[in-house]
Amino acid sequence: MTDRSVPNLPSRDFDNTIAFYSGFGFAPGYRDDGWLILRRGDLQLEFFLFPDLVPAESSFMCSVRVDDLDGLYRQIRDAGVAEKAAGNPRLHPVATQPWGQRAGFLVDPDGTQLHLIENVA
Repeated sequence: MTDRSVPNLPSRDFDNTIAFYSGFGFAPGYRDDGWLILRRGDLQLEFFLFPDLVPAESSFMCSVRVDDLDGLYRQIRDAGVAEKAAGNPRLHPVATQPWGQRAGFLVDPDGTQLHLIENVA
């Protein structure tokens, strides 16, 4: 098996988290009272229940590295997540970042920022 790391992210409500992420291809792989795993192909996000989280005060974040950044970004936008500067959820457009790679940003309903980064060939 290939070495890997999987982010553990907060969710105030697992049903809402599933509804949000399913809009762009994630499906539940595991769920119990305190843990949720969502999968989209080889991508996996794991969530822990955090009902008292205040999204505006959240500093949770992770990187999601994909081959088809434009396709993923389009799916998220087509699922109804708007490009805007504030509020949750929201998208920030894909652009070449100061570190030289193309990336966009998704902030989910719980205030977690996902860096959507294009894999380097």
